[in-house]
Amino acid sequence: MDFICSLVTRSVKVFAEYPGSSAQLRVLLTFYASTIVSALVTAKDISDNIVAKLFPYIQKGLKSSLPDYRAATYMIICQISVKVTMEDTFVNSLASQIIKTLTKIPSLIKDGLGCLIVLLQRQKPESLGKKPFPHLCNVPDLITILHGISEIYDISPLLRYMLPHLVVSIINHVTGEETEGMDGEIYRRHLEAILRNISLKNNLDHLLASLLFEEYISYSSQEGIDPNKVSLLNEQFLPLIRLLESKYPRTLDVVLEERLKEITDLKKQEIFHQFISLSTSGGKYQFLADSDTSLMLSLNHPLAPVRLLAINHLKNIMKTSKYFFSLAQESIDESFIKEAVLTRLGDDSIDVVLSAISAFEIFKQHFSSEATISNLLNLFRRAELSKNRGWYKVLEIAADILIKEEILSENDQLSNQVVVHLLPFMIIDNDDMESAEMKIAIHLSKSGICSLHPMLRGWKKALENVIKSTKSGKLIGVANQKMIELLAENINSGDPSSMLKMVEDLISVGEKESFNLKQKVTFHVIMSVLVSCCSSLKETHFPFAIRVFSLLQKKIRKLESVITAVEIPSEWHFELMMDRGIPVELWANYIEQLNTAQRIAVEDSVLLVFSLKNFIHALKAPKSFPKDDIWWNPEQLKEDSRDYLHLLIGLFEMILSGADAIHFRVLMKLFIKVHLEDVFQLFRFFSVLWTYGSSLSNPLNYSVETVLQTQALYIGCAMLSSQKAQYKHKLASIASPVVTSLLINLGSPVKEVRRAAVHCLQALSGVASQFHLVIDHLVPKAEEITSDATYVVQDLATLFEELQREKKLKSHQKLSETLKNLLYCVYSCPSYIAKDLMKVLQEVNSEMVLSQLLPMGEQLLEKIQKEPTAVLKDEAIVLHLILGKYNEYSASLLHKDPKSLDMFIKAMHTTKELYTGMPTIQITALEKITKPFFASISDEKVQQMLLRMLFDLLVNCKNSHCAQTISSVFKGISVNAEQVRIELEPPDKTKSLGTIQQTRRQKMQQKKSQDLESVQEVGDSYWQRVTLILELLQHKKKLKNPQILIPTLFNLLSRCLEPLLPEQGNMEYTKQLILSCLLNICQKLSPDGGKIPKDVLDEEKFNVELIVQCIRVSEMPQTHHHALLLLGTVAGIFPDKVLHNIMSIFTFMGANVMRLDDTYSFQVINKTVKMVIPALIQSDGGDSVEVTRNVEEIVVKIINVFVDALPHVPEHRRRPILVQLVDTLGAERFLWVLLVLLFEQYVTKTVLVAAYGEKDAILEADTEFWISVCCEFSVQHQIQSLMNILQYLIKLPEEKEETIPKTVSNKSESQEQMLQVFNVDAHTSKQLRHFKFLSVSFMSQLLASNNFIRKVVESGGPQVLKGLEQRLLETVLGYINTVAQSMEKNVDKLTVKFWRALLSKAYDMLDKVNALLPTEMFIPVIRGLLGNPLPSVRRKALDLLNNKLQQNTSWKKKIVYHFLKLVPVLLAIVQHRKKAVEEQAINRQTALYTLKLLCKNFGRENPEPFVPVLNAAVRLIAPETKEEKNVLGSALLCVAEVASTLEALAIPQLPSLMPSLLTTMKNTSELVSAEVYLLSALAALQKVVETLPHFISPYLEGVLSQVIHLEKITSEMGSASQAHVRLTSLKKTLATTLSPRVLLPAINKTYKQIEKNWKNHMGPFMSILQEHIGVMKKEELASHQSQLTVFFLEALDFRAQHSENDLEEIGKTENCIIDCLVAMVVKLSEVTFRPLFFKLFDWAKTEDAPKDRLLTFYNVADCIAEKLKGLFTLFAGHLVKPFADTLNQVNISKTDEAFFDSENDPEKCCLLLQFILNCLYKIFLFDTQHFLSKERAEALMMPLVDQLENRLGGEEKFQERVTKHLIPCIAQFSVAMADDSLWKPLNYQILLKTRDSSPKVRFAALITVLALAEKLKENYIVLLPESIPFLAELMEDECEEVEQQCQKTVQHLEAVLGEPLQSYF
Repeated sequence: MDFICSLVTRSVKVFAEYPGSSAQLRVLLTFYASTIVSALVTAKDISDNIVAKLFPYIQKGLKSSLPDYRAATYMIICQISVKVTMEDTFVNSLASQIIKTLTKIPSLIKDGLGCLIVLLQRQKPESLGKKPFPHLCNVPDLITILHGISEIYDISPLLRYMLPHLVVSIINHVTGEETEGMDGEIYRRHLEAILRNISLKNNLDHLLASLLFEEYISYSSQEGIDPNKVSLLNEQFLPLIRLLESKYPRTLDVVLEERLKEITDLKKQEIFHQFISLSTSGGKYQFLADSDTSLMLSLNHPLAPVRLLAINHLKNIMKTSKYFFSLAQESIDESFIKEAVLTRLGDDSIDVVLSAISAFEIFKQHFSSEATISNLLNLFRRAELSKNRGWYKVLEIAADILIKEEILSENDQLSNQVVVHLLPFMIIDNDDMESAEMKIAIHLSKSGICSLHPMLRGWKKALENVIKSTKSGKLIGVANQKMIELLAENINSGDPSSMLKMVEDLISVGEKESFNLKQKVTFHVIMSVLVSCCSSLKETHFPFAIRVFSLLQKKIRKLESVITAVEIPSEWHFELMMDRGIPVELWANYIEQLNTAQRIAVEDSVLLVFSLKNFIHALKAPKSFPKDDIWWNPEQLKEDSRDYLHLLIGLFEMILSGADAIHFRVLMKLFIKVHLEDVFQLFRFFSVLWTYGSSLSNPLNYSVETVLQTQALYIGCAMLSSQKAQYKHKLASIASPVVTSLLINLGSPVKEVRRAAVHCLQALSGVASQFHLVIDHLVPKAEEITSDATYVVQDLATLFEELQREKKLKSHQKLSETLKNLLYCVYSCPSYIAKDLMKVLQEVNSEMVLSQLLPMGEQLLEKIQKEPTAVLKDEAIVLHLILGKYNEYSASLLHKDPKSLDMFIKAMHTTKELYTGMPTIQITALEKITKPFFASISDEKVQQMLLRMLFDLLVNCKNSHCAQTISSVFKGISVNAEQVRIELEPPDKTKSLGTIQQTRRQKMQQKKSQDLESVQEVGDSYWQRVTLILELLQHKKKLKNPQILIPTLFNLLSRCLEPLLPEQGNMEYTKQLILSCLLNICQKLSPDGGKIPKDVLDEEKFNVELIVQCIRVSEMPQTHHHALLLLGTVAGIFPDKVLHNIMSIFTFMGANVMRLDDTYSFQVINKTVKMVIPALIQSDGGDSVEVTRNVEEIVVKIINVFVDALPHVPEHRRRPILVQLVDTLGAERFLWVLLVLLFEQYVTKTVLVAAYGEKDAILEADTEFWISVCCEFSVQHQIQSLMNILQYLIKLPEEKEETIPKTVSNKSESQEQMLQVFNVDAHTSKQLRHFKFLSVSFMSQLLASNNFIRKVVESGGPQVLKGLEQRLLETVLGYINTVAQSMEKNVDKLTVKFWRALLSKAYDMLDKVNALLPTEMFIPVIRGLLGNPLPSVRRKALDLLNNKLQQNTSWKKKIVYHFLKLVPVLLAIVQHRKKAVEEQAINRQTALYTLKLLCKNFGRENPEPFVPVLNAAVRLIAPETKEEKNVLGSALLCVAEVASTLEALAIPQLPSLMPSLLTTMKNTSELVSAEVYLLSALAALQKVVETLPHFISPYLEGVLSQVIHLEKITSEMGSASQAHVRLTSLKKTLATTLSPRVLLPAINKTYKQIEKNWKNHMGPFMSILQEHIGVMKKEELASHQSQLTVFFLEALDFRAQHSENDLEEIGKTENCIIDCLVAMVVKLSEVTFRPLFFKLFDWAKTEDAPKDRLLTFYNVADCIAEKLKGLFTLFAGHLVKPFADTLNQVNISKTDEAFFDSENDPEKCCLLLQFILNCLYKIFLFDTQHFLSKERAEALMMPLVDQLENRLGGEEKFQERVTKHLIPCIAQFSVAMADDSLWKPLNYQILLKTRDSSPKVRFAALITVLALAEKLKENYIVLLPESIPFLAELMEDECEEVEQQCQKTVQHLEAVLGEPLQSYF
């Protein structure tokens, strides 16, 4: 990074001298930017070091005038700010630099600002400071650029910095404190521009408003401020505040509301008012004197008087003469006043509302008329006169204002609204003339509202008359009745359109829920008015009537439970039958009940019943209503008639729903009397009710539910039963709709409907009519019909079944007439009835039915063609049902009656979709062409015509559903192939084409272009038609005589292949279809793939050459697939024809089809292989050798085609293709051929194209693939194939001999019998060798592969190989023999390496075969191989045997017996017992190893056969026998194994074996030179010792000597070496297996030998003894202790005997002896150890004893102390005095005498001191029994402390002794004392040493004091007072080191004691 950055700066500096060099720099700068930015992006964490490293370069970049350098810097800054959080100071300096350098490069200002925004956005510093701000403001077009950026990005971080500074700068400009050289106005301009152009997001508008407010207040509230400056500030702020308000209207209000609460100071309040006067809405915040709060708060004050005061104040402002000026002055905006007035209009206090309405009146001109009306009407909605009379005054004013509104006379909608809202107040619901309700009603009637709206015209006068003429008790009823009449009359006489709107408004009022008295009375008045309006001039206005009825219905349903339960007195029933309004008495009673709040629902119900009665009377039938028609057909009625019928049904349903109540029965009588008095009309009405439920088009817009339908049926039944006979007769005739309607209901899905309909029919049974046959037939089956909805359909089918029989029975005529009458109904009845009737008759089929329905069908089809939108859904279904009558029963009519055929064809061409979800007529018609229907058409011409029409429709149709239907129709019908052939024949014009082609061939090419064009047109449409027919034939199963089509199809195929066909576009698809059809026909004619009789299909008609030509000519894979599949099928039918073309088929497949990667191609290959190849294989009957050879050669070629194509075949397809091929050919015969060809391909092609270094990987992949192919076949086939390959390899020549022509001729003769797979002549010698090697190595890999093994296991284990393994082994051995001979021949040639490698591979293959062999077979094979004359073969056999023996298997006894039979054979090899030649050493060595393995496996159970083996091996290792070392090594290993196995049987051989072994081991030089030899010898020795430890005592001394002797050799090899490990194991065996009785004497003897040559020998020797002692039992140790004591006393004298030798060497050796002694000591008890210890003590201390013994003794004491730990204190008491004496004797500060009489006295003394101090330290450390009594402590104290002065051995030795030994000893001594009375003298004595003349001693004493303190910790505080003076002296010691150490000591003491000590010094 540093390199890149510095490179940039250097380059910029260099290029600065060349002005035009910026382009050259651009590359570098681009690299700089992209590299640094990418590095920053990918780095997980950016450290401070990186930023610090980049910052200088960033600074340089910002100062640079190069645009690219600057841009790169901006990018880096952005990336750093995104990834790193920086400190504010750093961000400030960076931002400051960016701002200051912005203007240097004008083109990058926008980029710089962007960089600055990113920096501020990501880092969020508190402030950038003032300094950069002026520079930022001086940037040209700053706000314009920021505006551009803000449209896409968020610039609020930068604005958050700028806005405070801008506001402050404006104030500074006013006060004259502006920056020098700056235009002061620029800040205000900037702020204005920001407000105008930039949207302030993220609460910035709030920030700016707060800033303006705070800065203004803080500046204005300063003491002694100049008023001029304040006015100047107002001037500056006014436009800004107004602009802020206009852009952000709510912001300033929010800020001022927040701040208003904070300002309490009077002066600040005044300034606050000054500020708000600057805003347009400041008046809201002025303080009202009376309420002591602002106007805005007063208007919303919780106390009503304050609100009243505020609204009055607002009124006063509005009333002032200078109205508009005043508003401006007060700074109150219009919207505020409007809002305030409107809010107060909704006030809870009537006084406030009253004041507000007068204010509203004053300010009215500022409200729109709509707003005025809306707000005043709200008052009427809220008014509650009964609760508060004060509302009267309010409503009066409101009414007066309303009526003055001019717009009411112009706008009907508004005037309607006003009337609707005022009407409740005009209705009289109180007869008290003084009540507020009465007053407002009279006031409203007298106000202009009555004259204003036509509906209220005349009400003023009418009310006056009523009041004058009526008594007070009846006033309410009379007035309301009068109002109802007046309003109804006005509505009826008014303009219908405007009055309809008025009615809608009245209805909307009526629909609202009414709660109080006024609303309820209003509703009933409105309801009565609406009912009265329904009928004017004796004719009903139906749109009114339906709306009114729906309202009435809704209200009655709501009160349903009450209205049916209410009891209306019987005297009122007469009133219910009368045609007049609601009685006056009811009104008074109603209001009286409401006032007492009793029985409200009941009273409502009574009034509603009377309204319903009035509605029944008001409803009149329209003139257009067809009362006398047979059917009341809702589909054909006019609009009024439909509405009338709708209302009749509605009324009937409503009255019926309350039929439990008497008054509803009265109403039902009234209803029937008024509207359905005539019986026939009544039953027509019932017919509508019975059937209308099934209408889909619903012309009446009414839903007749099943319940209503059922009720109507039961009522109808009752009515029918009560009719006279003559009426019944008429009702059951054709002239009445009753029977048909009832018949339909029998098929209803609802059980109850069917039951009711049956009851009705029963009422008509026995009545003479045209339908009596049907009625009498159905009535007895009432129960079945009721139970099953489909029964009537089946029953009618049964009834009319006779008509289909040919016998003319008597009843035939009557039945026919009845059916015709039923079908005749279809023409006159509504379509939904026709539909249901057709459904009931859907099982009734015959020619007569179809012919009866034809006119209806034609009529509907015509309607569909002319006006499809007018066709009803029911009509469409009727047409579908008529088409359903085209079936096998009526099919014969098609050729009898041309009309039926025409209609059918017309229907098939009717494609218009009438309703979504309903199939088109065309589809329905097509679906009628079923197999039975088509078969029932007796005329073949009609069949052909229908077929042609199907094909024509298919050609021309553009609808996929139609095509699909035609396809399924064609699939379903049974067609004769002749009929299809006719359709496939070309039209006449194209027949001439054949002759044109012939003339072309004769080169006569005179044809007009027009002719060609016409032929082209015909051809195109013809081929399209052919294609579609062929597509249909693909799936056609029911085709009679399909062979008829074969010549035609071949003819079509030849035309497709004709290259000069003028109409030919791309004919590939057509070819595929033809081929597919031919394939289907072949499969139909021969389902099993066998031959077809000649009389069915002549072979000559089948043109195989044409199919092959099709393959050759075409380039489309699909075409190839179809052709191949066809050929595959034909191969089974006409094999001879296909065999002629077999090679061309497979050659083509290899070149094309096999390269495609799709499942279909793969299936095609499989199918072709399956079909064609069996034909080829079957052609070889096995009779003729020539035929067989010919077939085999063809097979080789075919396989070769597949193999050649293999590299181009997709990988995942390769294996399945080859497996399929070989499977079909026969794996037993031809799998080997495939493998050989695969090897050949690799050798000759793959190797050549493989890249260098990839060959191994490719070979590995290929081998894996070949194995996977093989393992797809059975194990037997694979083994057979391997044998075939080996036999083939044996037959191949050894080398390709190109020189001698004779051999060539010989070869060709011999190879005539051999199948030519690998062509030797065509390949080089190298390729031949490679081929052989590859073949053998593959076979080896196959036999070892997991797949093969798994296959063997899955097939049932090695048993599957029975019989084969012998042959395979013979073949392998035969091949090995051949290769071995070839190797012998070529031993002198260059190719010998190849033969060796091949032989090795062949042996490898033999291994793998053996691995598969059962052991029973294996042993005889090996025996045979061991007798082979070739040594290499014998060695390989031994290796195989060894491998077998090394497998951890449990063998059966029989097999073990066979194995043991091999021992003599192997011994013969070992002992040279060969007839002819000397055996190779390697073979003998291997044989010995084999014997070892045999012994290891079977020796334990069968030791006898191995005795000779041991004899032979012992003879081999005898010193007199000269053998190779490797053979000797193997012999030794064999000895080891056999000896350990034979155990006692080996004893006779020990006398000859042991000396030989020891002799071998004495020969050190040979052992060292061959490590294996050494290992073998050690192994043999160890095994013998392990096995026969009790029989080697004669040789034990020698063994010990050799072991000790070899230790040095093996230790040099390293502790991890095998030899060292073996030797250690041998030592362990000696030490642990031999008894002390045997070993200890030998040890004694051996010690005497090694004492002379002790170096390097004592350690190993003692380690054996030490380990032996470790395993000795207590009893043994006790019995041998004296013997061992003698030995150790002798051994411990070692130092004394070698006193002049090197001390270090002596010390090491002595330590080995002491370790051994300690091992014994730890096993002794206290009783046995004590005498031993004292014996040692005496041994060392006797007078004549050498002084060196003391050294040894103290060393022993130290080691024992370490081992015994606390137990040693039991014996250490005797040592205290000697230790004290010795310490004094070796202290040179006390004595000058030498302790030892030798030259190295000081060294020995130092060592002696070390042993004593270490021993004492351990005694003190492990003392738990308070060993250190006062006497002992005092005895040891001074000798120990005095050692601080003993500088024996020089400075270094002294220093080391003091720090490592003495000080720890003294410190631990203090701990062991555990007595402060003893600590003081000890401490004092040590402190005295600090006054020694030697600084070294003083230094040592200081360290001792510190160690003492560290051990004693807080206990040392007791000793501190006496220590301080000594330490104080040392603080000023003359030796600087001592002084420094003293200071350190004091510091450490402070730390240890936790107290400060400095104060003591």
